[in-house]
Amino acid sequence: MPDLTSNCAAIVSPNPFWLASAPPTNSGAQIMRAFDAGWGGAVWKTLGQPIQNVSSRFGAIRWKGASGVGFNNIELITDRPLETNFREIAEVKKRFPKNAVIVSLMVETREEWKEIIARSIDAGADGLELNFGCPHGMCERGMGSAVGQEPKVNERITSWAREFSTIPVLVKLTPNVGDIRPHGLAAKRGGAHGVSLINTIKSIIGVDLDRMVPMPRVGGASTNGGYCGAAVRPIALHMVAALAREPGFGIPISGIGGITNWRDAVEFMVLGAANVQVCTEVMLRGYRIVEDMIEGTSSWMRERGFQRLDDFIGSAVPAYTEWGDLDLNYETVAKIDASTCIGCQLCMVACHDGAHQCIHPSPDPAVRVPVVDEAECVGCNLCQIVCPVPGCIDLVPVENGFSPATWNDHVHGGAALRPKKGAH
Repeated sequence: MPDLTSNCAAIVSPNPFWLASAPPTNSGAQIMRAFDAGWGGAVWKTLGQPIQNVSSRFGAIRWKGASGVGFNNIELITDRPLETNFREIAEVKKRFPKNAVIVSLMVETREEWKEIIARSIDAGADGLELNFGCPHGMCERGMGSAVGQEPKVNERITSWAREFSTIPVLVKLTPNVGDIRPHGLAAKRGGAHGVSLINTIKSIIGVDLDRMVPMPRVGGASTNGGYCGAAVRPIALHMVAALAREPGFGIPISGIGGITNWRDAVEFMVLGAANVQVCTEVMLRGYRIVEDMIEGTSSWMRERGFQRLDDFIGSAVPAYTEWGDLDLNYETVAKIDASTCIGCQLCMVACHDGAHQCIHPSPDPAVRVPVVDEAECVGCNLCQIVCPVPGCIDLVPVENGFSPATWNDHVHGGAALRPKKGAH
C-alpha cells in the first residue's frame, strides 16, 4: 500500500490533500467534519481584524450544462471573533493531533503580526500561511495582493513572520502579476519555509443584463472579485511549474487552483507541488470528494510502482522548457479510426474553419468518415479536441528524415528544419 504521508515545509499530514483557506474552513466544526471525511490538513479561513461581508458574494460560469466551471467570490476574511477562532483551533488540534492545521493570517502592522502569530502558535497551529493574495477588498486596505504584488513588501513582512514564528511559515502568492518568480524568490529571501499558489485571479464573472449591474450583485452595484474553480487550473499549473524549475528557488510549494479530482492533484505534484489545497470543488460538491482523491492517487501510485509521494513529486518539471528548445522537426499527423467514428464530422468543420483545412469529406458519398490529407496535416490536434468519441482520433508521430532540431539550434547553429506544411 503506497504511503500518502505528506511533508510540506516540515508540516506533516496523513495525506497531501488540504482544504484551502476559504468558506469550507470557516469554523472548527467544519474542519472536524472534513478531517472525519479524510482530509489530511486544512488552512483556516484567514484571520485578521474581523470584517463585515456583503450579500450576495458568489458568482459562477455555467457552461454547456455544467455549473461552476469558473467561480468568483467577493468574500473577505473571517467575520467571526478572533477569540472564537482560536478556541476552535485548539479544539480541532486536540481532537485531530495528526492532521495539519495551518492558520492563514492577514494584518497590517508589525505589532499586529507579532500578536496574531503568537496567538496562533498558542492555539496549536502546525504552520502559518501569510495571505498575500486576496485581490479584492483587503488590497484596497494595503493588505492581500497589495503586498503580494510588491516583492520588497512581501520580503519584509515575511521576515517579520519568520522573526516571530517558531512554526513553519508559508507565503500565499497572488497570480495577479506578470511573472510569479520574483515574488516567490522574495518570499524565500524573507525566510519563508514554503509558498502556496495560486490565490484567486482578479475578475468580473459576468453582468446582469436586465439590471445592467456586474455580478454578484450587491443592491445596485458590484465589484471585481477573485476567480477560481476548474477554469484556472492551467494558470496555476504554469505558475507552480515556473517556480519549481527556477534555479535557486528550492523551497516547497503547496499547489492551489482548480483541483477537482485525483488526476488534477497529481498533475500539480509532478510539476513540483509538495501537496495540494482545494476549495471551489468542495464548495460545489462537499468534503467527500477527498475519498476519490485518496483512492485515485493510491491506485495510480500502485500501478506506477511508487511507494511514497517523493517518488514522483517534480518528475515532470524537467520536461517543461522554453518554446525555443522544442524539437521543430518532431512531426505528427491525425489518424481517424473508421471503426469508432460516428460520422459527426465535427473534426472536419473545426479543421476547415479553425485550423489547416486538411480534413475532407470521403470521396464516397455513402461514407461519413472524413479523410485526412496527411501531406497537409500539421498535427495541431484540434480535431482530436473536438471529437466526441474518446480514442477515435490519434496523433501519430511520422518519420520525416530530419534530425531533432530546435529553434535555438537553427538560429545559433544552422540546424536544418523540415519543410513547413499547411502554408496556403
